[in-house]
Amino acid sequence: MKDFDTALAENPLIAILRGLEPACALDVAGVLADAGFRIIEVPMNSPDPLVSIERIAHKFGDDIVVGAGTVLTSDTVTDVCNAGGQIIVAPNMNPKVGARAVELNAKWCPGVLTPTEAFAALELGASVLKVFPAELAPPKAISAMRAVLPKDAIVAVVGGITPETMGDYRMAGANSFGLGSALFKPSYDLSNLQVRAQAFVTAFAKGHST
Repeated sequence: MKDFDTALAENPLIAILRGLEPACALDVAGVLADAGFRIIEVPMNSPDPLVSIERIAHKFGDDIVVGAGTVLTSDTVTDVCNAGGQIIVAPNMNPKVGARAVELNAKWCPGVLTPTEAFAALELGASVLKVFPAELAPPKAISAMRAVLPKDAIVAVVGGITPETMGDYRMAGANSFGLGSALFKPSYDLSNLQVRAQAFVTAFAKGHST
């Protein structure tokens, strides 16, 4: 089974599959894996998210690390881990959620928006700082936050990210991105998803080489 640190090093783009139906989970994950994605998040307010997580983990566990988003309670952390999820993503910084994730050796990715929240999350064992929503944290804010954070802190910007906006955030110090509706919606067919996924991977690779 692929571990999170390896997946993040290979490709730090996180596919957020809000609204994913379990019946489509393997096809969608396959397209993303072929495009180079290595991390998938299935939000808990999707239909039967634990089923999708379990199916993706079982089929693609050697290539993809999967977990849940919108995790709001510690009990949900347990459910996600039992389904094979390795990542616990939340829109907020809930110490109880973080403690359970750390206890179960899952990677906790809490939502933060200020240096105070970011440092508190790191002290509680956060693996990734999910800066959310990005609309309230422009690149200048990321740059200011990055100036005081530990150099090895992983900052993932989430919310409204497109292939065109990643460059400025990367220059500001972001080293990961959570990609939502610009990448995936349940209404997108697989060919549309393939085009969108490749656009993100290409844009990230281009920025990495400059």
